[in-house]
Amino acid sequence: MGLLSNMVSAVGRVVTGLTNFFTDMFLTPPLKATLQHLRETELKTLRGEIKTLKAESLWDKSGAVIMAVRRPG
Repeated sequence: MGLLSNMVSAVGRVVTGLTNFFTDMFLTPPLKATLQHLRETELKTLRGEIKTLKAESLWDKSGAVIMAVRRPG
């Protein structure tokens, strides 16, 4: 039984590796965020009254460091 599960696991790894290799060829590389793009990004508050502000206003006033995370979709 152990040999059979090892064989199935190995075949699964090969199929996964091949699928990953072929799909990576069709993906475009991610774009790097420029300072200009980060500066113009509109941010929204998460709690309380919903406010929208430009990211540039945060580091102009207080020198805040902003980490941008983009989720797919």
